[in-house]
Amino acid sequence: MKVINGNIASPLGFSADGLHAGFKKKKLDFGWIVSEVPASVAGVYTTNKVIAAPLIVTKNSVTKSKKMKAVVVNSGVANSCTGIQGMDDAYTMQKWTADKLGVDPDWVGIASTGVIGELLPMEILKTGLSKLVVNGNSDDFSKAILTTDTCVKTIAITEMFGRDEVTMAGTAKGSGMIHPNMATMLAFITCDANISSDTLQLALSKIVETTFNQITVDGDTSTNDMVLVMSNGCTLNPEILPDTPEFEKFSAMLYFVMQSLAKKIAKDGEGATKLIEVEVINAPDTLDARMMAKSVVGSSLVKTAIFGEDPNWGRILAAIGYAGIDIPVDNIDIYLGAIPVMLQSSPVHFDDEEMQDVMHADEIKITVDLHAGDASGMAWGCDLSYDYVKINALYRT
Repeated sequence: MKVINGNIASPLGFSADGLHAGFKKKKLDFGWIVSEVPASVAGVYTTNKVIAAPLIVTKNSVTKSKKMKAVVVNSGVANSCTGIQGMDDAYTMQKWTADKLGVDPDWVGIASTGVIGELLPMEILKTGLSKLVVNGNSDDFSKAILTTDTCVKTIAITEMFGRDEVTMAGTAKGSGMIHPNMATMLAFITCDANISSDTLQLALSKIVETTFNQITVDGDTSTNDMVLVMSNGCTLNPEILPDTPEFEKFSAMLYFVMQSLAKKIAKDGEGATKLIEVEVINAPDTLDARMMAKSVVGSSLVKTAIFGEDPNWGRILAAIGYAGIDIPVDNIDIYLGAIPVMLQSSPVHFDDEEMQDVMHADEIKITVDLHAGDASGMAWGCDLSYDYVKINALYRT
C-alpha cells in the first residue's frame, strides 16, 4: 500500500469540481464527484432519529439502484428540519443533477451541510449546478464541502491486485457536532476496483465501527452524517469477492483511508489545539475496549485538562469508571505518552519536565491497560478550548 499525492478524482474514471455558488458569502460551497461509468456504491448514515432530507433521498436511491454516477454536495445550508418543502427541494436537487448528466435520478447522491432549519435557496443551487463541469478542479471539491473546518481532509493510496494497480481516495468534512455514531460529518471515498455494491457495503459497514464511529469532538450527533463509497471497476481487475485474500486487501485499503480521515476530523475539531488518541489494551473484548476508549476521549474534563496541558490522570480514571464496562478496577495502568501515571491502580511519581514535553505536543496519546483480557480498541478526539464555545455561540451570527 502506498500513499500518493492525489485527490478524490485520483482513481480511474472519476472527476470532480467545486465552486462558489452563493450558499455562503465568499468561500467555495458547491461541488460534485462524477464517475465515467455507473459505480457500485455503499453508504452509512446518521443514527440520529432526526434525519436531513438529502440523506433520506440518497439512502433510498442507494438501496434501490445500488449504482451511482455522481454525488452533488452543498455547504452552508443543511436542508435539515425543513419539512415537506425540504424533501421536495432534495428531490429537485437530485433530479436537476441527473438531468444535467443525462442519467437516472437514482444514480445521483446528494448531501448538504451547514445551518439546520433553513430551506435551500433553489435559484442559487440551480445557477451553481449550471456552472459545475465534468473534469473540473478536483481539489476544489474538498474545499467546497467544508463548514467550520480549518483545512481540507484528503487521502489517496494505491495497492497492487496481481498486475492491476487499484487506487482509492477519500475526502471528508467535519469539525463540530462530531460524536458518532458519526457526526456533522460527510465523507466520500472513490475507488477504481471491480467490486459489487453488496461486497462494498459489507466492508464499509464493518470498518465504520472502528474508524468514524470512534471519533468524538463534542458529544453531539448531527442530522446530516453520511459516508458514501463508490467503486467503478475502471481498473478492470477480477471482481473482488467476500472471504478472499483480495477482499482482505481491499478492506485494509478502506480501513487505512477511513482511519486517516477520521483522525483528520478529530484533529480539526472546532477550536481544537490537540489531537487525542486513546488506546485501551488487554480488555475483555474489542467492543469493551472501544467503548472505554470513547468514554475517555469524550470526557469534557479530560478534554479540558489536555487543553490546559494538565496531566490530571484522575479524570481519565473517572471516565474509565463510568464507561459501563464490568471489569475489575484494582489493576489498571494509565500512560500519558510513554510516561506511566498509574500502575496497578496506584499513582506513580513522574518527572514534571518530561511530562510537560508530552503535554505540550499537538498530539497526545493516552494508553489504558486493563489487564483483563487480550482485546484492544482505539478512539480519537480533540481538546476542548475557549474557541469551541465562541465558534458555536456565534455560529449563525
